[in-house]
Amino acid sequence: MTPEPNSSQPNRPESNVTVESQNGASPTVPPESGTIVATAEPEKPMPPATRKVLLQQQPAQTTAEKSGSVLILGSIAAMIVGLAIDNVWMGLLGSIGAISLALRMMWPTWGKIWLQSMPPTWRTLIVASFGLLVGMAGLLMLSGTNIEPGSRNIKINWDAVGAIGELIGALGQILIAILGVYVAWRQYVISKDLTIQQNRITQQQTIDAYFQGVSDLALDEQGFLEDWPQERAIAEGRTAAIMSSVDAEGKAKILRFLSQSRLVTPLKRDRLLGRPILDGDGGYAEDRDHGIRVIDLNVMLAGADLAGTDLRWTDLSEANLVRANLSKCDLVKANLSRAVLYDANLARADMRAAALFYGSAETASPRSRTEFPNYQTGEHTGAVVERADFTAVKRLSEDQRYYCCAWCGSKSRETIPGGCEGIPNKLGR
Repeated sequence: MTPEPNSSQPNRPESNVTVESQNGASPTVPPESGTIVATAEPEKPMPPATRKVLLQQQPAQTTAEKSGSVLILGSIAAMIVGLAIDNVWMGLLGSIGAISLALRMMWPTWGKIWLQSMPPTWRTLIVASFGLLVGMAGLLMLSGTNIEPGSRNIKINWDAVGAIGELIGALGQILIAILGVYVAWRQYVISKDLTIQQNRITQQQTIDAYFQGVSDLALDEQGFLEDWPQERAIAEGRTAAIMSSVDAEGKAKILRFLSQSRLVTPLKRDRLLGRPILDGDGGYAEDRDHGIRVIDLNVMLAGADLAGTDLRWTDLSEANLVRANLSKCDLVKANLSRAVLYDANLARADMRAAALFYGSAETASPRSRTEFPNYQTGEHTGAVVERADFTAVKRLSEDQRYYCCAWCGSKSRETIPGGCEGIPNKLGR
């Protein structure tokens, strides 16, 4: 009987199959080329098909090119014959013909090379330079004009020709030196770019390893935060080490990671084992009064260069940012309460909704070493902004402006946008 075709294969109208006879024998039917033969025997592995490598076909030589080649060979033969029989005219005709035909055949190819290799601006410059040199050479050669009667009007000044040759040689050496300097400069630029790119890749790998190491250190097998005193000390040590070895963008990445993972936020803990307490909404409870941070930044950012980085939603509370460069930073909704911004540079930073204190601006005051903060009234919860530079700070709210004018000192009050008229100087200096 005829086996049913495989439904997964497309129907082939030319396909042949073997028809089974009544006695079980299968008549031999020679298969056509490209057909599939179904038999009861298992299929034997077919030898691998021979792959034909198609070479790129070269363009055939045109009739004009063939004729030109024949004429060039004929001209060369005429030149050789003229030299052999001492016939000057035949040798000259053969030489001139070979040169003319060779130039005629080479011109299209050189034109393509000229168009492909030379940018349009360089073509104009090269042609103009060549014209300038030839024009100057012509003027110098014509400088020996003879005005005596009965002689040639034009007399070539061979001294000028020699001077032109020396000038061209000097210019060539200068151009070669300039080309060498340009090539060396381009190599330096390329090498510098490759080095910067490699440093970025290496830094990102280092930061990724730090992220993974801190996560493994602070989390248990179930993914819950489980930080013991020694683990917190090791995590702070790792953070301090990596902060001193990365650039401004790397520091910003680390700060965003620590803030979003709440590793620098004071968490509420039980009074027995010190483990963090859940807030009932799927997160950990925050305790600004008595909470303990997994990683305390302390003085890691003192004098740090963070200019132009993205620090949105970062928790920099109680961080020591003395003389830190925060110019042009994006500090939208960043928490800077109780941070030490003494002599910090905040020029052109975006301060929209940044938390500089808690409570009311009229009752808030900077942090104190001896007094505890009151997060209800704002006393001792504010940032230390003395001598900070607020030049051209963006989107500074009225409460922020009042607090900064009151506690930044007389020198910094002059840099606050909008001025500090009517706001008392509570710092007293």
